Amino acid sequence: MIPFWIPLLAALLVAFAWLPANAEVAAEEAKRLGTDLTPVGAERAGNSEGTIPEWTGGITALPPDYDPGISHPDPFAQDPVLFTIDASNWEQHAPHLTEGQKALLRTHPETWRMPIYRTRRSASYPSWVYDAIAANATRARVIMEGKGGVENAKVSSPFPIPNSGVEVIWNHNLRWRGVYIQRSNGLAAVTRRGKFQVVLSAQEIGFPYGSQHDTPFKRKYPNIMFAIKSKIIAPALLAGNGTLGIETINQTRDPRKVWSYRQSLRRVVRNPFVAYDFPAPNSDNLRTVDDAELFLGPPDRFDWKLLGKRQIYIPYNAYRLNSNAYSPKDILLTRHINPDLARYELHRVWVVEGRLKSDEKHAYSRRVFYVDEDSWQIAAADLYDLDGELWRVAEAHAINFYEVPVHWSTLEVYHDLKARRYLVSGLDNEQTPPIFGETTDPRGFSPNALSYYIR
Repeated sequence: MIPFWIPLLAALLVAFAWLPANAEVAAEEAKRLGTDLTPVGAERAGNSEGTIPEWTGGITALPPDYDPGISHPDPFAQDPVLFTIDASNWEQHAPHLTEGQKALLRTHPETWRMPIYRTRRSASYPSWVYDAIAANATRARVIMEGKGGVENAKVSSPFPIPNSGVEVIWNHNLRWRGVYIQRSNGLAAVTRRGKFQVVLSAQEIGFPYGSQHDTPFKRKYPNIMFAIKSKIIAPALLAGNGTLGIETINQTRDPRKVWSYRQSLRRVVRNPFVAYDFPAPNSDNLRTVDDAELFLGPPDRFDWKLLGKRQIYIPYNAYRLNSNAYSPKDILLTRHINPDLARYELHRVWVVEGRLKSDEKHAYSRRVFYVDEDSWQIAAADLYDLDGELWRVAEAHAINFYEVPVHWSTLEVYHDLKARRYLVSGLDNEQTPPIFGETTDPRGFSPNALSYYIR
């Protein structure tokens, strides 16, 4: 006869499995935010070698030569190159390089190099974003069942003092990127011979989660991380096609939704599955859907492990890659972007490893992310195939959009080591810079609105 308590225990275990993981930090520990830790949870102090400075607030004032409507002037244009890492000396700097960076230096020994500059901890956000992060620290929780998600968080990263790898992943997914943005985005898949065609899109992105106030947008979409509406402008063969995507916070309760408008059909249709390792549109199969922004989407197919912190040379303050002084032809070389336009700095990063669960399917068996401590943005990613071999390497070249302010990538680069090709996203050098707004009409992010947006 089965003891009476065994079914009761089983029922309790099932019930508790559906509860979110308790991830809040104690109020006393949260007081470190704004003292020895920055408001986002980074170490305020510099390193002992003096190669990483103290964080003193980031960029808090507009450069004197800033003019709205043009690309962002480089506030650090006078910084000289300290030294260059290339195929001849990378082993001397190996402790500060990712495995992907080493692979790129070995793969392109004659042409690729990493110019290293003085570290500028330029990342900054509005004070009310910092306040929201502090509030998140003592109440936000990870939802572990189903596709996963977060509850009891607002505006920005939920876990400024993380205790697990999945918390860092959600810090990246939910990091503050403004409230409403209009921007151009250029995507280019470069062939082995250096040929490319830029697929140029106009985009509108709304972040109801990131809003400070209880706006109609936020009230209508309380579980929406962001909504993005996009239409292709060029080339002519693709022009007039468009997409609407709705990314949710609690993906178990309400998964991602995607609609597309095709000129050939002249109507909006619901796409049943655009997630995980589904090949990203117009990418020539050089990245997956969840490679967007180096990672985007539910983290449930991987077991995530927090490996601690390292000091790594990562792309930072990439104002030259953002500048309208350069065209895509200046940026995109045959095997990689123009190294003379890149800028690398030594920063502390959280290292997170994701290993594919035994009962799940994905194109990658393992992912290693290097997450900037000052912004919670993934700055570099090493992606491994199902045989455990390094397959793809991605980097996010970021700037501080100081008129907001917000730290965000201006160019994302994805290298496929097998195909010996690469893909870039974010080319807008010959377009109007992003326009940031404080709110938007929620009616603008419906399937009907997509068809009007296309026309």
